[in-house]
Amino acid sequence: MLKPRVTIGICVKNFAKYVKDTLSSLNEQDFPHDLMELIIVDGYSEDNTVNVIKNDLSKTDLKFKIFYDDNGLGKARQIVVDEAVTEYIVWVDGDMILSNDFVRKQVEFMDISPKVGIAKGKCGLIEGGNLLATLEIYSRAASKMVDFNNEKTERFKSLGTSGCIYRVTAIREAGGFDENIKGYGEDLDAELRVRDAGWSLYVTDVTYQDYERYGITLNSLWSKYSQRGRDLHLFAQKNRGVLNIFKMSPPAAFLGGLFHSFTIYRLNRKKIAFLLPFQCGIKHMAWCFGFFSSQINS
Repeated sequence: MLKPRVTIGICVKNFAKYVKDTLSSLNEQDFPHDLMELIIVDGYSEDNTVNVIKNDLSKTDLKFKIFYDDNGLGKARQIVVDEAVTEYIVWVDGDMILSNDFVRKQVEFMDISPKVGIAKGKCGLIEGGNLLATLEIYSRAASKMVDFNNEKTERFKSLGTSGCIYRVTAIREAGGFDENIKGYGEDLDAELRVRDAGWSLYVTDVTYQDYERYGITLNSLWSKYSQRGRDLHLFAQKNRGVLNIFKMSPPAAFLGGLFHSFTIYRLNRKKIAFLLPFQCGIKHMAWCFGFFSSQINS
């Protein structure tokens, strides 16, 4: 029996509505299934997430293990790192859909790039479930169109874990994930330490689709980014000097969104890209609200 080469790390909580599509995209990967192993960490879901996972995966030839922990993302991801017996970990959210060649191309890239510790796929420029969702897809895609190995690239630029492949040696050498980081920011914290350990970060051409395909509301957008602001306040206390608060301000975000709008328009010729400055300004207002309210209350 062949030893798996890649772990699919999935950290979920209350994803019953979406996870079926994610599992289907994993089952349709053209990478040999006997070289993959799924490690799932469930945060004690209150819906039918685990039953959906067990039922769907039992109908496939994919190997999987399920663990339970509700101590935050840092701890959940570290469980995957600790349990992995493979060379690589591909991080997949419970509402993502991967292109059929995603795992294979990520592994092939890492095999020929021994100095790369983390490589991220690209969020496909698809139409979202509504206008806000489409703009969020555009924004997320544009934010990763930078050279993460350029010395001038600010350290706050983050790949994020979704759609990333991690070299297990690299993340373990960097000390793994910080289990004390409960919410957003565990990925940026890990990336900083992977880079400091001498590994490169990279963006590949293979694509995935994220949760925005289902549609989002102004309220959910505000809630998501205000929570990120609260979470990154804690991250900033640990990693002083990393966050550039001015660049996170709504005016700076508006200008960044304007720059991104031209980038996206050149790629898809969709005029709605020019609404990006307004969407970026709103979500960074939410981020600042969360960040500074967390400071006041700490």
